[in-house]
Amino acid sequence: MSARVVVADDQSVVREGIVMLLGLLPGIEVVGSARDGEEAVELVAEQAPDVVLMDLRMPRCDGVEATRRIRKEYPNTQVVVLTTFADDDSLFPALQAGARGYLTKDAGGDEIVRAIQAVLSGEAGLSPAVQRRLLERVTTAPAPAGPPAAEQQLPDGLTPREAEVLVLIAEGLSNPEIARKLHISQATVKSHINNLFAKAGVRDRAQAVRYAYVRGLAHPPGTSFT
Repeated sequence: MSARVVVADDQSVVREGIVMLLGLLPGIEVVGSARDGEEAVELVAEQAPDVVLMDLRMPRCDGVEATRRIRKEYPNTQVVVLTTFADDDSLFPALQAGARGYLTKDAGGDEIVRAIQAVLSGEAGLSPAVQRRLLERVTTAPAPAGPPAAEQQLPDGLTPREAEVLVLIAEGLSNPEIARKLHISQATVKSHINNLFAKAGVRDRAQAVRYAYVRGLAHPPGTSFT
């Protein structure tokens, strides 16, 4: 195997450590490192790497949105998520965005190499823990009563979770209140907000609320229906 790799992580110590580790692995050439998703997309455009090792929670453009853009604009580049988090709110959006691999940062060099080999061979490069979580999700999910019309009707590619967060913003909830209501971390709330702001083309919460009203996802207070 010979693979040209870009590393994206906002923490310099972690990023440099991953680059150093990859430099010791056979058949891997690190062609660039990025501090956030925007830099990752730019490096992919410049270097055309085979694989991006992508952190998820980064400023400006997070790993999910960067993955979505890379897979859309540069389909020959595969993405393997390498993150601290393996919760559902991180895992499933990343896979839906086009990531073909998902590892946590405690993965060893051999596991990283196997994941890179897998995605370059057209397979999924998932850690055993992630595979178990996917299996649990599939086997415990209730059978749908019909076609997922609600998901298909969401505007601008919003996920159900992003739409849920948007509705709570329109209701006036703060990030900590949203986190408590949905039983997720505040960092995850911020990630969802960044994603939905980018998809909806809004810059702040006021514009997001107006977007929710216009798109029929929420209704102004005092609105009555017959």
